[in-house]
Parts: sequence; C-alpha cells; structure tokens
Amino acid sequence: MTDITQKTKSVGEFVADSYRTAAVFQKYGIDFCCKGKKTINEVCESRKISADELLTELHAVLRKSNDQSMDYLSWPLDLLADYIEKKHHRYVEQAMPPLKQFLEKLCKVHGARHPELFEIKEQFDAAAGELTMHMKKEELILFPYIKKMVAENDNRVKKGPPGFGTVQNPINMMMKEHNIEGERFRKIAELSDSYNPPTDACHTYRVTFSLLKEFEEDLHMHIHLENNILFPKSVTLEKELIIS
Repeated sequence: MTDITQKTKSVGEFVADSYRTAAVFQKYGIDFCCKGKKTINEVCESRKISADELLTELHAVLRKSNDQSMDYLSWPLDLLADYIEKKHHRYVEQAMPPLKQFLEKLCKVHGARHPELFEIKEQFDAAAGELTMHMKKEELILFPYIKKMVAENDNRVKKGPPGFGTVQNPINMMMKEHNIEGERFRKIAELSDSYNPPTDACHTYRVTFSLLKEFEEDLHMHIHLENNILFPKSVTLEKELIIS
C-alpha cells in the first residue's frame, strides 16, 4: 500500500486492523469511533498535523510483533454481536448505577465550589437513559436480525426481508445515536478537564473521575466495534444474501 493510499484510508479502518493504533489517534485527539470514516488526510488537515508523522507512528505500532489485540475483523458477525452485548452492554449496565450515585454525592458535597459537577451529572444522567434504550434496540431488533442473516448464509436459506426494510435503516439510527453519545462524552471530558480532578478533590471525587474516564474508553471501543466492523460487514452480508 502506497503512502497516498494510506492517507486516504479511514481512521476506523486503521483501528479495525489493529486496536493498538487507537492510542495514537487518542494522543492527537482524533475520534476513531463516531467519526471513524474520516480519512487520514481529512483528520490531519482539520487538526493541523502532519499526515506523514501520524502515519509513521501508526506504522510503528503496526510493526510491533507482540501485537496481542483481538482480530475482530475475522470474527463471525453473530459472535461479534454476542461479544458486544455480553462485554460492553453488560459493562454499561453495571457501571451506570454507582457512577450516578457518586456524581450525586459530589454535587451535594463539592457543587458549591465546582458548579461544573452539576452539568457533568446532567450529561451523564442523560447518557445513562439514552444508552439503556439504545442497547435494548440493538438487543431486541438489530442483533437478532444480524444473527438471522448469518444463519441464512450458513444454511443457504432465505426467510425474506425484515419489517424494517433493510439492515441499513436501524444501523443509520444506531450510528446517529452513537454520534450523540460521542458528543456528550466530549462535553463531559471538557467539563472535567479530561478527567483530571481539582487539587481539593477527595477520594470519591478522584474515583468518580477515574470511572468516568474508564466508561468513556469502553464506550469508544464499543462504538468502534459497531461502526467500523459489525455494521459495515452486516450491510455487505445483506447485499450478498440478496444477490445470491
């Protein structure tokens, strides 16, 4: 692959090839999940950084022989959907209640000195409600259809189109909701000074910011697996089923 071709490769494709490259994009503040379709040229131009320097760092990561990152690209789609549900959906469900409690406590104890905590809590509470509904739509509608397509492909049996027309329709909705949550957590990161607690922060304050950072990092991986791997491969599979 030439450098010219690599500069027109999308950020999401790099991360799909090796999740280790995500650290490089994070270093430069480049969104690899919600805005993963942007090319190297596009993100470098918007952030005023050298595409050649960025590619050099990406290549250094890709050359590492001890790359132990999961090869999600090779996974069957039904397995990937199950993995997302059992790992990332379950994480969100378990992480939300204590974070909501901690943020409520911080607002009561530290809100007078740090009023930004009230907006952080408001943003997170909104995210918790929206993500809960979002994940249920995936678990009850989108993921079962993806698994059905995999079964049809394996068994060479067609059962007709879904009630929602094409898989692209729920995918478009899910990606729109991903963008909303991505923006919401960029706001939380901004309000929290990138999850750096103030000098007068107590232990609960520091733990809460640490958990918020972990939550955002898991959400990035969660959205990446869907936007850059599961969704495009599902669209391709549906087209192949229609043609065959």
